[in-house]
Amino acid sequence: MSTLSWIIVMSLLGGALSVVMAAVFAFSARAAWVPHLISYAIGALLGASFLEVLPHAMTSGGDAETSAGFVLGGILVFFVLEKLVLWRHCHFEHCEGHEQTVKQALDHSGHDHGRSGLLILVGDTFHNFVDGVLIAAAFMEDVRLGVVTSLAIIAHEIPQEVGDFMILLHSGYSRGRAFAFNLLSSFATLVGALLAYFALSSAQSAVPAMLSMAAASMIYVAVADLIPGLHKRTELRATVQQVTLIGLGIASVVLTHHLVDAWID
Repeated sequence: MSTLSWIIVMSLLGGALSVVMAAVFAFSARAAWVPHLISYAIGALLGASFLEVLPHAMTSGGDAETSAGFVLGGILVFFVLEKLVLWRHCHFEHCEGHEQTVKQALDHSGHDHGRSGLLILVGDTFHNFVDGVLIAAAFMEDVRLGVVTSLAIIAHEIPQEVGDFMILLHSGYSRGRAFAFNLLSSFATLVGALLAYFALSSAQSAVPAMLSMAAASMIYVAVADLIPGLHKRTELRATVQQVTLIGLGIASVVLTHHLVDAWID
């Protein structure tokens, strides 16, 4: 397949497929699985950023110091965006991580007349658009890198979307409307990917910087948004499960790299 075809296919998978899978979890009341999915997603994000995306950014740009600077700046940018309620999804009142979001959303004692749901949809659309840009930048560098990056994005989108579904339901949305709005929001991934592809085609020098921003995004989401929620469970059994699943997430990145190598070669 051409690079553009890869970008289109993986953008659709990263957006629409994650929404469909999240709906299966959310609507079948398997919210208890979300903490396990989050642990796996952390491993996939960290594995993709440190083992794939960041090394490519440094080698393709020819300047490790510049790439590291973009990563540092990217983390600061994502922090500011999150503070402005534009980047991540924990907009629900008193929300403290995905596990707490789901727990609160499952409490059907009332709803907030759609306020939280509207914020979720706005933030989700922006987030999906940025994901599409990152997917395109990765594929512009290397198909293998694009596949691994897409895998990491899909891995963290599923538990995130489960939490979003729960908040939308709590906000008074019907299951059908929650699914339709989330699916519509997911197409922002494809829009971002296509815009980035045509922009980066005429500005190849910007690809290393975009890869560094992609690494910063993954590191920030894993370390700032997801890992703190895991520390709420301090018992030994939970800790062992978390470490094991994080390891599986990292291993899946390595395995995907080798499988794609074998397939393409």
